[in-house]
Amino acid sequence: MTLTLPRRLAATALLLCAALPALAKERTAAQLPIAVQMYSLRNIPSLEDRLKLVHDAGITAVETVGTQDTTAPQLKALLDKYGIIVTSSHVPLAELRKDLPGVVAFNKAIGNRVLVVPYLDDADRPKDAAGWTALGKSLGQLATTLKAQGMTLAYHNHNFEFVRFGDKTGLELLLEGAGPALKSELDLAWVARSGNDPVVYLGKLKGRLYAVHAKDNAPEGQAADESGFAAVGHGVLNWKAILPAADRAGVKWYIIEHDNPRDPAAVVKAGAAYLVEHLPADVKR
Repeated sequence: MTLTLPRRLAATALLLCAALPALAKERTAAQLPIAVQMYSLRNIPSLEDRLKLVHDAGITAVETVGTQDTTAPQLKALLDKYGIIVTSSHVPLAELRKDLPGVVAFNKAIGNRVLVVPYLDDADRPKDAAGWTALGKSLGQLATTLKAQGMTLAYHNHNFEFVRFGDKTGLELLLEGAGPALKSELDLAWVARSGNDPVVYLGKLKGRLYAVHAKDNAPEGQAADESGFAAVGHGVLNWKAILPAADRAGVKWYIIEHDNPRDPAAVVKAGAAYLVEHLPADVKR
């Protein structure tokens, strides 16, 4: 039977309507709380090329490293050019203590309201339980000061924070000493490298988590030229358990990171594709 034009149009419309629910279910990285940690892109010479790489991967958010060696107006102009927002910024503890007003002013100028202590130098690492608690209290006071200025402070871990003192780790003592004003940015690959289960720690830190660093570990003995790290979903971490646990724990951002990528663009694209496909259905930006 040959359909007339009106009937063909009607049939096409019905097919489109039938396809709409399926199309509506498709997600993109831009619709989800997915960002890229700019440290992963540090070996790309141009800041603009780094941001373009993020844009080309379909991601519209980054976590910066300090000032990215530029001025706030210059950085803001590039962010706006590529339609990218800043979720947070890694700022060394020494810099926060030295020039907090300057750090706050720079980050407010680029639209960022979250500062993250990224790392502790050897001299700043506590040697005992009391030291971890004291550091926590100091960070808690700093977090309270920042909160009064509309800013949030978080702490990013590596593996040395998981040294144990009785039934608690240094990280737990730090967060307890700080109080609720200090949030956590949990680096999942470093948690695993410390010998702990990321799922367990996501549960322990429920309500304290601003973000996670979505980073994977390669199988033992592999990717030596990449410091043993892997793209998200292409390593040994159990993401099928981790991602639902992160959602339950209240994680607001999933920040793709790789400490030493051979191909930064491939790592970012692979991580974004994996998260888009596997983040729980109720996760929204």
